[in-house]
Amino acid sequence: MTLAQPDVTVIIGAYEAMPYLVECLASVEAQTLDPTRIEVIAVDDGSQDGTGDYLEEFAARASMAVTVIRQENSGGPSGPRNVGLGKATGRYVFFLDADDRLGTQALERMVAMGDRNSTDVVLGKVEGVNRNAPKSMWGKNRDRTDVFTSNIKFTLSAQKLFRREFLERHGMRFDESLWTGEDALFTMEAYLRADGVSIVADHTCYYLVGRDDGKHVTKSGSYTLRFDSARALMGLLERMLPPGPKRDVLMVRPFLVTLLPQFGPVLLRQDETIRRTKFELAKPLMDAYWNEGVAQRLKVHERLRLELVAMQRPDLLLDVIQFIKDKKEPAPVLKKGATKLYLAYPHYRSRKAGVPDRVYLAEPREAKAYPGWREVPAETFLRAANRKVRRRLRRLKKKFTGPRGTAAA
Repeated sequence: MTLAQPDVTVIIGAYEAMPYLVECLASVEAQTLDPTRIEVIAVDDGSQDGTGDYLEEFAARASMAVTVIRQENSGGPSGPRNVGLGKATGRYVFFLDADDRLGTQALERMVAMGDRNSTDVVLGKVEGVNRNAPKSMWGKNRDRTDVFTSNIKFTLSAQKLFRREFLERHGMRFDESLWTGEDALFTMEAYLRADGVSIVADHTCYYLVGRDDGKHVTKSGSYTLRFDSARALMGLLERMLPPGPKRDVLMVRPFLVTLLPQFGPVLLRQDETIRRTKFELAKPLMDAYWNEGVAQRLKVHERLRLELVAMQRPDLLLDVIQFIKDKKEPAPVLKKGATKLYLAYPHYRSRKAGVPDRVYLAEPREAKAYPGWREVPAETFLRAANRKVRRRLRRLKKKFTGPRGTAAA
């Protein structure tokens, strides 16, 4: 008798996961989806703390199919996830970190959402436990969306439901050369290739647990790994999208989430060698990918710091970082009949510094918080644009016709 294909394969990569693994596996057992429709593939990545033994105990008593694979330590999360993905048989796969846990009904709700809308990726609401979790994308359930018209670019962790046939069709695997940010690369590629993305926002599907033993990957590793991660994600966007607004709106993510924190208050505590190295690592990324389309989508203090990195001006940047660290507020400067608002962070209008005024110009979404600023009505922009078009047409007419409308010689 042939066994029915599972609806979902839960892939758990585990390394030194005790005691967090206990609650993780309990959350899998507590799922409301029929156990016969769930497959678990757990990969112990060379743990020495009893993780592998506990996984095998769980496999022996669980009501669902559980496969335990024990291997030598691979050095990162990509290897175990790829091993699990290679063994999976479910219609969907879900990557569950061994120190996190699922919400009740998580798999049932996400599978139903994916089936109902025929989407390739399903996001379930994430809640943080002793750590921060993404929030901006959980406003409401969305049957079908994409990475350009929603905020899902700010949740690139791997803990999502992926249609397995879709992953196999595109040969998608995690990059084992990256020690951090490998999930961002994988998930962004999935967003870009997917035939639709769904969001379950009205039920907590995943609890992101902060470990107190310092072993969580986001808390460890050299700062150089963050530059590797940014470089990989920016390169993916360059390969998959032509230059233009779509690429720019996604490029905001690696600049804002991965690169900018390296040039925050931490820089004040680091020595000159590290500062110099960071600027050297950032330079090729700034040269290749920093442009006005990305810059205008950031707040002034974010744009200013990255502009100073692009200008290779650590001296000016340290002043700005100290200003922000001291929680000082920049003076607002209104111009053009109060329709333009500049925020006078350090070195504003300084000829010696040479930072263009446009870097300090607040975009409307930031400017509206300041009293006195007036938004220019859309029709004003249209009138100005029309005037420019008419002037250009008149110039072209003069160039190609004679004084009485005849063709110019």
